[in-house]
Amino acid sequence: MRTTLVFVMIIALLPVVPPTLHAAEASGAAGGAEVTQKSASGDKSLVAWVSPANLHQQGGSALTIQSGDRFDAIVFGERARGKWMAGSDFFRRTQGDQSANAIETAEPGTLVQIAIVYEGDDVRIYRNGEAYAAYKTQNVDLLNVENHIVVFGLRHVGAGTGTPLAGSIEDARIYQRALTPEEIRLLRPDEPSEIKPLAWWDFEGEAAKDRAGRFSHHAAVGGAKVENGRLQLDGTGCLVAAVSEADAKLATRSGAARAPGPPYVPETPVWPDPPPPNWLTFHLAHPGPGPAMPGDPNCIFDYQGRVHLHYIYRNHTGFVFGHVSSDDMVRWKWHATVLAPPTTGHGMFSGTGFYTKDGRPSIIYHGQGAGRNVIQHPADDSFDSWTEPMPVVPKTADGQTPNIRHWDPDCWLMNDTYYAYSGGQNPQMMKSPDLKNWTYLGDLLHPEYPADLGIPKDEDISCGNMFQIGGKWMLLCISHSKGARYYLGDFQDEKYLPKFHAMMSFGSNQFFAPESVLTRDGRRVMWAWLLNMPIEPTGVQSLPRELELPADRVLRIRPLRELAKLRYDPRSREGLTVKDGATMAIGEASGDAVELEVTFAAPLPSEVGITLLGDEAGEGGMSIVAGAGRKSLRVGTTEPPFELSDGEDLTLRVFVDKNLVEVFANDRQAAVFAVKSARTEPNVSLYAKGGDAMVRSVKAWRMRSIYAADPATK
Repeated sequence: MRTTLVFVMIIALLPVVPPTLHAAEASGAAGGAEVTQKSASGDKSLVAWVSPANLHQQGGSALTIQSGDRFDAIVFGERARGKWMAGSDFFRRTQGDQSANAIETAEPGTLVQIAIVYEGDDVRIYRNGEAYAAYKTQNVDLLNVENHIVVFGLRHVGAGTGTPLAGSIEDARIYQRALTPEEIRLLRPDEPSEIKPLAWWDFEGEAAKDRAGRFSHHAAVGGAKVENGRLQLDGTGCLVAAVSEADAKLATRSGAARAPGPPYVPETPVWPDPPPPNWLTFHLAHPGPGPAMPGDPNCIFDYQGRVHLHYIYRNHTGFVFGHVSSDDMVRWKWHATVLAPPTTGHGMFSGTGFYTKDGRPSIIYHGQGAGRNVIQHPADDSFDSWTEPMPVVPKTADGQTPNIRHWDPDCWLMNDTYYAYSGGQNPQMMKSPDLKNWTYLGDLLHPEYPADLGIPKDEDISCGNMFQIGGKWMLLCISHSKGARYYLGDFQDEKYLPKFHAMMSFGSNQFFAPESVLTRDGRRVMWAWLLNMPIEPTGVQSLPRELELPADRVLRIRPLRELAKLRYDPRSREGLTVKDGATMAIGEASGDAVELEVTFAAPLPSEVGITLLGDEAGEGGMSIVAGAGRKSLRVGTTEPPFELSDGEDLTLRVFVDKNLVEVFANDRQAAVFAVKSARTEPNVSLYAKGGDAMVRSVKAWRMRSIYAADPATK
């Protein structure tokens, strides 16, 4: 089918400058068969003649080439309404500022030719043969991989989100080289080009067919069909072209569609030696490959003498679980990353670890892209191989499937019954005798949820972790807008009835995605991901915290006692007086990795504090502030609630790691903060206001790296 007015869209990789022609483009010869070879690895051109059904739709694709989680695509209106862009996985190769790009004006039924050209680190986009946008990025080779697919309509397979394109496609092609502007202008829909394409669809006939012969299998989903010489897309479906029938089925299967990728070889993260100078010293962090964004800690076990901790990061296959283990929760060993989309069939999102009735370790988590929560068991004692994923499918009493959100789950054993919930707003509860057959129980939270708890009943409950502590049930979780928090309560009528709520993140959600483990000696230890902080590298976990709920029902929060093994070069002073309005430098604290313990004697003045991490001029640092009569502890710009009793001393334990600070106050409160730049010295001073401050003691230690050899032996 043809129209009298033809628009062509071509997308190419270029610098972020006004579009200009390269010298090679100026020569502009049409070329012949000899130009079918690509000029450089990853060079390609995507070309499609497309007619959007409307110009306000967002995020559909006219042509996508995809392998695993990576894709390049001709996408309409995703980042900027009405504009064309080069879509890519997590926008890695997508133009950021699209303000200068023209808004599409073609009427429905009118074809527009869009071409995207990828050449080296340049992307160039053309509309009807004319330059549309150009910028630089890091290109990837998606044509010379072992298996890949082509997608029409949907931005990419496996995202679980996104609205497919509504409209029609007259012709679509992939060239294994960067076409010049003149070569693009010479192209005509439904007519062969002198340059042989790698793949070509003209949609003539009753079924989709790659006339170049590379993609011999096609599968349609939803409202996608070939009709009247075009691929017709109604905004609900897509068409997938694949090299093999198995790949086509994988990419269009119900519930957990994903794109095939190259054979997966599990990678093992490695801490560099030496690391960059601004990287943290004694915090567990992800060294790469790929960013740990998100970096949620998940599924922690103390099993057969080792603690195993998983955390989310993203590699070339998608969201995966990194895996570290330790015999002391201080120094960690990385294992191969085996829990990944190629081995599970979905991305790895938040969950927890639990034990079965027979003591078998198990994990429950959200299968990203699968639309389900999933249970797996390790197939060995090292957690390096796993059983097949088992979806959690609750049923009502009459055998129906409830309409619930499948999201961050948790599971625990109570009274010989497994209970689990699916998180988010208004989490939903279920139970099972065997982890296979699940009975739906409705809301997790009890109808008698207290009105005076200080947090709405419908607040987001994600990254949840339910466990017993001090005779109560604690629900450790996050709100995505508020950060880490916890409830204390009981179960009543197979519902959770919280009686107390408190935050663990203050003024921001930087303390995020908490997770805990019950250690072999009975301690409850937790970690959290430090989000949106100026620290390096990504995926930094908080220092492990010991939680205890004694008889007074005030939660105790202490730094992990094993951290003391990192101390060396101890220094101390006792019996100091800080005069009202004065400051006192503490030279005992030195180096870029320090633990400091300061005890102020009661009675305290209205304000005592510690300043640290300022530069030589005293700028750019932070303060830790407390005092008599105060209702809070200030740590940088965060201000958690904290109040001293009459006659109570104040003991501050402060951990300084380059530019990251963690503070523990009287074992009742803790907070984290980071200044913008790493420091080689902490530059610590004490000060007092409203009266003199008596300091019982100042203790300081340098801290060893958890990754490198003991500096005390060098």
